[in-house]
Amino acid sequence: MNKHMMRQAQELQAKLVKAQKDLETLTVEASAGGGAVKVTMTGHQKLQSLKIAPEAVDPKEVEMLEEMVLAAMNEALEKSRELAARQLNSITGGLKIPGLT
Repeated sequence: MNKHMMRQAQELQAKLVKAQKDLETLTVEASAGGGAVKVTMTGHQKLQSLKIAPEAVDPKEVEMLEEMVLAAMNEALEKSRELAARQLNSITGGLKIPGLT
């Protein structure tokens, strides 16, 4: 491998490390039930917050609340995956590198 290619590989690696760190602080939001349940997730797919509006808490409607929480969580997870893919694709130019997304 020549020096130019080695330098390019090192630069790419540094950019990927930075993108991974950035994903720790970038967040996505999702909601369900007309905003009754709100979820915030990081770019690393870690739940950052879960908010449930008081009017969504009805002991007779626990199943509906569970469904709203699941819907919001799944939407946030999908948005977080899309965020990570966009961040990494901007660096790799769409090149699929195993283990990055």
